[in-house]
Amino acid sequence: MALEWKNLSFSRQILPVIALVGLIAAVIFIFTGLPDRALTEPDREPPRAPDAMAETARVAGSGVVEPSSEVIQIGSALSGLVTGLFVEPGQRVGEGEALFTVDDRAARAALREAQASITEARASIAEARNAQAIAARQLALYRNVDDPAAVSRAEVIRAEGETSSASERLKLAQARLQAAEARANSARTEIGRLTVRAPIAGEILAVNIRKGEYVSTMGGGGSQPFIEMGQTQPLHVRIDIDEEQAPRVALGEPATVSPRGAAERQVKATFVRAEPLVVPKRSLTNSAAERVDVRVLQVIYALPKADGLFRVGQQVDAYIPANSAAGGEAE
Repeated sequence: MALEWKNLSFSRQILPVIALVGLIAAVIFIFTGLPDRALTEPDREPPRAPDAMAETARVAGSGVVEPSSEVIQIGSALSGLVTGLFVEPGQRVGEGEALFTVDDRAARAALREAQASITEARASIAEARNAQAIAARQLALYRNVDDPAAVSRAEVIRAEGETSSASERLKLAQARLQAAEARANSARTEIGRLTVRAPIAGEILAVNIRKGEYVSTMGGGGSQPFIEMGQTQPLHVRIDIDEEQAPRVALGEPATVSPRGAAERQVKATFVRAEPLVVPKRSLTNSAAERVDVRVLQVIYALPKADGLFRVGQQVDAYIPANSAAGGEAE
């Protein structure tokens, strides 16, 4: 029997077919969209306490690796274009070694001008001394004449005035020499300040300037330091201990430290000091359970040589023994 389209009923024949197709599509979508629930190893191994401290009281904290000198941020005393850059990240430098130079053409021009003034002042001093000597001899000659009629009183007064004037010109020339020498010293100081040198021996951690860039003495805001450096032999780690757990820490005891995500690689760190000031927490671990509305005691430990296991700025996990009087554990 042939199908006649005019005899089809939408509500009795077409609508049930559409509903059936939609139901099949929904079932297919549900089964194909289910997440993979297969068990896999975590991408990053979670931190764990060392076996030796598994059954003992301990305090856990997170920290950041830093140079033993802390990070030194290098700026510039004067503004200008960078004309020379002599270091790169990872380079070790000695104390006083040049890091970069700022354009010193204006300062050198001022030095040449001051040196010319020094030469002029010295010539003026020589001339004034010669004039003073001549005037002094002339005055002495007039005063040694026995016959009052041979030399008038006016000539004596004039000779005395020339002697006094020559003395004043000599003082003025000497003052000009001192001023010129002061300007020359100031220009030399300016030239010295335009060469930025390493304040300590250490390693260059970051270089944020390039030759030809303009550097300014104005800091603050989001501006980066021009160069960051520090003493990385040895490295230190700054561990944050929540203020609630700070009284439990056994200060002076070694700590067990491991890099974030590599809990199996644990080293013993030596106690250096505890900062006397409890500060707001600034180093975040991005943990969902982390509290940020706390203050922390910062404890500094020295890391042993670990063949590149630790680097400046790296986050670590640390476990420190608790006081013998403290019970339980905190992690």
